[in-house]
Amino acid sequence: MAGRAESVESMEQLAAGWRALVLDRDPAADVRDLPGVAVRWADSRFAFWNCVTLSEVDADAGLLGERLATAADVMRSKGRPGFLWVFEDLLAREARAGLRAAAEHAGLEFAFPGTGMAADLPPLPEPRHPELEFVRVSTGDHLRAYADLNSLAYGFAPGDGRDGLLGSALWRHVVHAYLGLRDGVPVTCAGVVEARRRLFVVLVATAPEWERRGYGEAVTRKALYEGARATGITRAVLHATAAGAPMYPCIGFEPNSPIHFYALKG
Repeated sequence: MAGRAESVESMEQLAAGWRALVLDRDPAADVRDLPGVAVRWADSRFAFWNCVTLSEVDADAGLLGERLATAADVMRSKGRPGFLWVFEDLLAREARAGLRAAAEHAGLEFAFPGTGMAADLPPLPEPRHPELEFVRVSTGDHLRAYADLNSLAYGFAPGDGRDGLLGSALWRHVVHAYLGLRDGVPVTCAGVVEARRRLFVVLVATAPEWERRGYGEAVTRKALYEGARATGITRAVLHATAAGAPMYPCIGFEPNSPIHFYALKG
């Protein structure tokens, strides 16, 4: 694992990047920085747009309990479910050991694991894949396909991704969002958005029936290539699910903090 600075960077990228993405979904979204807790909550059907994260460094066990209680209270006040993100390496050592029990005490249950990753990208050749055509998201139909791929890949209801993305000008004009088409059909997608002078990789997804063909890596390389070319930025950050994590070291990403995702107990 990388050092503490990379873990702080990973958390700060989430707070900064999600601010823009959540406010794009709803300009009246709940975007607040409470003591030790960053709220980025659009109350969307797309659960990834409903986010709370612990933002403190070296919280001990007692403080962790307080922050988890605050996060859970925020989540209970909302109409739709979302996730608390906890970057493990930001906690004091004893707090890490007691995280699961403290979360359960606050009324939270573990949902799934993830990993923060970062890279200083070398000059990238223009990405190609023999089975794919890359198209930048620029129309409503493109955005609908991007949303549907994310719903499929992450196990959401079919309309959830559309609720999060349809109508977005940010995703059509600012995010370097790309579809990978196989025989004209969208099968994979990835986006890159600038946040705090970093390239922030977001919402990478591949249709389940087309996994393990290198499509996700290829479209992520395309989004990074175009993002770097447009901005001149070569530092990149992302948050990977367990399923996606093995792909990113092939592009040059190194892991930093494990991420624990929590939901309210049912």
